[in-house]
Formats: sequence, structure tokens, C-alpha cells
Amino acid sequence: MRKFISRGLLLGLAAAVAFAAPPAEAADQKLPVVATISIIADFAAVVGGDRVAVTSLVGPNGDAHVYDPTPADAKSLAGAKLVLVNGLGLEGWMDKLIKASGTKAPILVATKGVAPRQMEAEEEAGAPKPAKPEAPKLITDPHAWQSIANAKLYVSNIHDAFVAADPDGKASYDANTDAYLAKLTDLEGRVKAAFVALPESQRRVITTHDAFGYYGAAYGIDFIAPQGISTDSEATAKRVGQLIKQIRSEKIRAVFIENMTDGRLINRIAKETGVKLGGELFSDALSPANGPAATYISMIEHNTKLLTAAMAGS
Repeated sequence: MRKFISRGLLLGLAAAVAFAAPPAEAADQKLPVVATISIIADFAAVVGGDRVAVTSLVGPNGDAHVYDPTPADAKSLAGAKLVLVNGLGLEGWMDKLIKASGTKAPILVATKGVAPRQMEAEEEAGAPKPAKPEAPKLITDPHAWQSIANAKLYVSNIHDAFVAADPDGKASYDANTDAYLAKLTDLEGRVKAAFVALPESQRRVITTHDAFGYYGAAYGIDFIAPQGISTDSEATAKRVGQLIKQIRSEKIRAVFIENMTDGRLINRIAKETGVKLGGELFSDALSPANGPAATYISMIEHNTKLLTAAMAGS
């Protein structure tokens, strides 16, 4: 289950905002922007350039699914002129945080225009089994940024929000966005070419967290995960056994851990099957600045390099 903000914490957040000194105006008058996750913060920093100051609530290697907001987050929202959220059910804690902060800033849902994917929800640990088999419960997959085509929508939506909040910066936002969209188009072409070069039968991998549905649909990869869409759900022993059997029978070439999940389960599966551990993928968050996925583009390049190498058996 996702974590929720307790009543006591809400009061603490509200009090922190009420008694905090008004945020000091930056000398260069940059537009204060708050993004919920590091990936959206990166988009915003590129589009905004030197006209914006971007704060990410969930930082590098962070997990937005189970994030616990702090009084400092409420202060950040209270001083923001624009707030950027992913939506699609990713930030279950955000509405309460917005209310506690008292922010008057416009809220942009960066996934506006995205065609959402539906995915099967995992059963909660300890949940009673139904007497009769039921149809799988479907939930919305929030990881839309994993498709570069969707990333372009994020960027365009952020551009429009910046122009609305800071009309004087339109020329700068236009130039930054055009240059970045060109880079994303180039990236998209390279990723597609990398996977087209591999036989379809080899494009199957195991990951710890079911976060690559959009990536898989866009580039023809079959991702299999022992966990569901929420990183706080536990894989059952039965499901793990099924995966091990499937890996052996279908000759899946690699399993991957992710930067914001516990890798013990995947290590166990790799050990029991003899399948190569393909490395660390970045799904819900970027790496720190000195890591291999400090920007969205470097994240996609890093993931693609690891995936293609594992599928090719190199």
C-alpha cells in the first residue's frame, strides 16, 4: 500500500508554512518551480534554462510511489510560482501536500495528452483470496516518460506552462524547447535502431519493478516483473516460482535490478536460473549528478545500452 500523510504531519506541515519567513526573492528573479520527481525537474531545467530555479521533491534514486513529504517540501510549494506533477496516479501524497502548503501556484500535470497504458495490479500482501477467480484489476501505469514520444509531450506542456507564468521569457523558452526536442528526436531514432537490430525472440528481460511498459510498447521489448506497479508490493513465492520456470523454458537472457528497489529478489532469481544479471536500470528517478543517468537523455542511453548488450548476449 502507498504511504499517506498522517494528520499530525499535515498539521506540522501547515504550521511550518504558517510560521516560516517569506521566501527571499532571488537576486536574478528566477521563476521558482517545484517538480515532484527528478525526471520532470530535468525537463524543466532544460526548458527553463537560466530563467528558472527548479526544486525536485523526490530526488535522485528516490521512489515517488512511497515518498513521505516533509515540512521543507511544504515550504518549497508555498514559495513556488509553478508546480509540475506527473499525474496518472504516481504521486498519491501530492494533493494533501498541496493543501497543507497553502500554495497558490498553478499545478501543471505534465502528462497532459499522453495516452495512458493500463496494467494489471498486484495483489496486496496478506490480502484474502477470493472464493472464485476474478478478472485482474487494472490500474493506470504512471511511468509515461519511459517512451521518448511521451517525453516530448512532457517538454511541450512544461514549455507552455513556463510561457504562461513568465511571458517575457517566451523567446528563451521557445529556443530551449526546440533544441531539446531535436535532441529527443535524435535519441528516439537511435533507440529504435538499436532494438530493431536484435531478433524479436531475444527482446525479453526480467526487472524488479514493472516500470517499463511504455518503453516496451514503444521499442518492442517484453518486460516481465515479479512486482506490480507499486514498489512497496511483495512478490509471492508462487509468482517467483513461475518466473523461474518461465526464464528457463523461454531462455530469457538477462534480469535487471533498478536504482530505487531492493535487488535481493532479482539476485536470487539470477542465481537460481543461472541467467546473467544485466546491471542497474533507472526507471522512476535519475542518478545523482556523478552517476550514469544524471539527465533524462543519459538515463535512456544508459538503459538502452545495458538492455541491448544483455539481449545480444554480450
